[in-house]
Amino acid sequence: MSSTEGGGTTPTGAAGADLPGTGPAERLGLTKGMVVQELGWDNDTDDDLRVSIENTIDADMVDGDHGNVVDAVVLWWRREDGDLVDSLVDALTDLVGGGAIWLLTPKVGRPNAVDAADIAEAAPIAGLSQTTTAAVSKDWTATRLVAPKTPA
Repeated sequence: MSSTEGGGTTPTGAAGADLPGTGPAERLGLTKGMVVQELGWDNDTDDDLRVSIENTIDADMVDGDHGNVVDAVVLWWRREDGDLVDSLVDALTDLVGGGAIWLLTPKVGRPNAVDAADIAEAAPIAGLSQTTTAAVSKDWTATRLVAPKTPA
């Protein structure tokens, strides 16, 4: 997957370049040099958000065949995509300890929107805790999921 030159969108979806450090990828905690795996891409994903992520990490996102550890996972998920628990467990496969899964779902009122209760129910079954939810584009919401820290 390759990126094209361009800026991201603001949380409200307004056009224009973001100020340094305030784009959607930075709000996701992504930084230059991170390896980010993208799962669930389809023709309805937000290309401006994808470009923002790739520009921020200064690399293309990797796919499910990467075969090495990744710092974060971006999982595009829609109500019609099947079993959320299974997809979250699969997303953990290459994730480095302490990394986050950003579950991107269509906003409420958009086609295939995912009920927040479904995420709240699926996350602990997959061994994850929900920490943050943020609007990252006009049509998509991001929910940060992490594996709970275990006592040493």
